[in-house]
Amino acid sequence: ENLSGIKAHTLRIWEQRYNFLKPKRSYTNIRFYSNEELKTILNISLLNKYGFKISHIDRMDEGQVKENILTLVPQEAQQERQVNELVKEMINLDIKAFENILDNFILARGIEKAITQLIFPFMEKIGILWLTNHINPAQEHLVSNLIRQKLIVGIEGIHSSFKINKTMLLFLPEGEHHEIGLLFIHFLVKSRGLDVIYLGTDVPMKDVEYIVNLKNPDYLFSHLTTMGSNFSFEKFLVLLKKKFPDREVILSGQVTQRYEKKILPPVYLKKSLHELMLFITGLK
Repeated sequence: ENLSGIKAHTLRIWEQRYNFLKPKRSYTNIRFYSNEELKTILNISLLNKYGFKISHIDRMDEGQVKENILTLVPQEAQQERQVNELVKEMINLDIKAFENILDNFILARGIEKAITQLIFPFMEKIGILWLTNHINPAQEHLVSNLIRQKLIVGIEGIHSSFKINKTMLLFLPEGEHHEIGLLFIHFLVKSRGLDVIYLGTDVPMKDVEYIVNLKNPDYLFSHLTTMGSNFSFEKFLVLLKKKFPDREVILSGQVTQRYEKKILPPVYLKKSLHELMLFITGLK
């Protein structure tokens, strides 16, 4: 449901009415889907989203399904197709094919569009699987390290034509090791012409405080993907306000999206890519 955008109820109806979906069942009669069935669902959901009737898709063989996917014209469809391809290659552990998709997109569209249109949607699509430990650690490490390499190359290649005389300190608190989101922020902020102090992952608050006192950055930024059971977001917010009352602190990521209470300055939450991009493009 999270990977395909198709509700579980609809998947069950498809299973009953059509031939393309045949999940197996456990000894307790619970459905489970193989990697091949997941790929089938991704293909079918994409065709269905862009105008193909399910009854029509049911009559297609595998080759016809792939052929029709390649004929989809809207840019959003092509982008979603490539994101689905990344998911499939991750499942296959075909890192060479995964990297080829990224490299071809970067070559055609540039690193920034690759990040915003391909890498970030891919991360959002599989993020729920990372959070619930439904991805094999080998898959996560291989894919994450490859994306990390592409982001670092992109960051090093930035030569901004304009300069904003402000500095942003980027860090992840203790217990947070998912670095890709923070590297993405690094790329965007540097491309806007700000100076960046990059502390990286798993940083104790005392070290953040030391650097803030030493370097006096204008902004602090942290991107929280998933935290351990001992992490309290409430306590983290209180600590940030106490330690940095005169500093603008921006937080984004999966953890912030689930937080419903009102946040008061100097801390600000950016709960979506759209909000994040508006903030960064608005920096002066």
